[in-house]
Amino acid sequence: MHVGSPDVPGGTTVALYVYRCGADGPVEERHPIGSAPATARCPTCGEACPRVITAPMLGLADRGRVALIDRTTATAHEPQVVSAPPPRPLRPGGPPLHPATRGLPRP
Repeated sequence: MHVGSPDVPGGTTVALYVYRCGADGPVEERHPIGSAPATARCPTCGEACPRVITAPMLGLADRGRVALIDRTTATAHEPQVVSAPPPRPLRPGGPPLHPATRGLPRP
């Protein structure tokens, strides 16, 4: 996200960071990437809240790429399984029945 506001001078790329207050629950703050403090003040009670490590916002990615990643990941845990062996050939294997080789002995 690119934000230009008084809180972020000149506009810079910021990320959403989550902190956990023991009394009031999660507290969200935006800071420039890599500069988030380890603790933040709860806006309700003023207590120091430790930062919570959360998953990045992957839901905003291109749907096609996310679907590809999901399919690739699924193959590691849910491989496609065949329900039956492949069908037998219509005629038994062996040399082709060419008129010139038809009279030769077979193994």
